[in-house]
Amino acid sequence: MTGLIDFSQPTLWAAAASIAFNPTFWNIAARQEYHNKAITKLFGGNSLHGCYALAVTIFSLGIIRDLIYHFTLQAQPVHPLLDNPTVKALSYGLFLSGNVLVLSSMWALGVTGTYLGDYFGILMDAPVTSFPFNVTDAPMYHGSTMSFLATALWAGKPAGVALTGLVWAAYTVARQFEE
Repeated sequence: MTGLIDFSQPTLWAAAASIAFNPTFWNIAARQEYHNKAITKLFGGNSLHGCYALAVTIFSLGIIRDLIYHFTLQAQPVHPLLDNPTVKALSYGLFLSGNVLVLSSMWALGVTGTYLGDYFGILMDAPVTSFPFNVTDAPMYHGSTMSFLATALWAGKPAGVALTGLVWAAYTVARQFEE
């Protein structure tokens, strides 16, 4: 395993930490909002403004996590079995499919549906049952995981595959709290 992943690279540990941190943060923030209206209070009682602020925060943390992941992959070794045209083609399919799931779910839910508006008391009129929710119960989590894996495969980096496993685990734990 040591030859597949360079554990001495600090970015590897930073990526692992940010992958674990993000869903932990947003679930703690959402629970504080639901039970104590902590974010709404910060915005003078305006739950919509609080939800939008949390959305910007979650989105920004995601960008930072993705940048750290990108820098991590650059510093990691390539494995020859992952560096071939078949794997590259698979990565295209995973990336396209993953992004379709993420973007179509964001479109279906809107900003407040995507970014935990229900914890702020901002509810949709009815549950979304159309695509992509008729394909998977967690299209954003599954699509994001697929995109992480696609990026790792495209780059031919076993470290990215391992970090994708951490993404999957972090999202699996997050879903337990959200459902």
